[in-house]
Amino acid sequence: MRRRGLAVAVAALLFVVGMWELGQGIWIHAKAQLAQYLLQRAWERTLRGEAGAKPWPWADTSPVARLKVPAHGVDLIVLAGVSGRTLAFGPGYAPEGTAVGAPGTGIVSGHRDTHFRFLREVRSGEEIILEAPGRAPARFRVEALSVVDSRTAVIRSDPSSTNLVLLTCFPFDALRPGGPLRYVISARASGPQGSARPGAP
Repeated sequence: MRRRGLAVAVAALLFVVGMWELGQGIWIHAKAQLAQYLLQRAWERTLRGEAGAKPWPWADTSPVARLKVPAHGVDLIVLAGVSGRTLAFGPGYAPEGTAVGAPGTGIVSGHRDTHFRFLREVRSGEEIILEAPGRAPARFRVEALSVVDSRTAVIRSDPSSTNLVLLTCFPFDALRPGGPLRYVISARASGPQGSARPGAP
């Protein structure tokens, strides 16, 4: 009887832990989806000229770009910065990269299990579009897919061309978050970049 009771207790504990983990996973994905809805609204205000439009009153970041990958139906608002708190709500634009659509290399990071999960399906030659307020959409073509060690890898910026790097943790199906490996998608501008839209300030 004692063994049976212990087995029931262990099974109950495992069930509770499993349900907790499942709930956490569902909450993470739900939060990511809800955040993008609020970010879309903040992006529309940004396009109307509001500087630093916050998606919610206590936000410590704001939209700086819109990322589209037509082949995968991706349309995401990109936030300023790449802190853990920022990336919980959307992909972030790294401050060490160049300005959106400007010559050099821009870097956008996102979580492998939410917003940037689609990166595992991206292939060479596919188009990536990055929009910024007051500028024509910057169009890029994927040139390289690679896995690097974040402890030693360096992303170099070439001021003679306009490039974009999409970055996420690797492997995609890792049980634990973090780790040193990063999945890197490198893309190069496929046309004239950075000119202002007609009538834009």
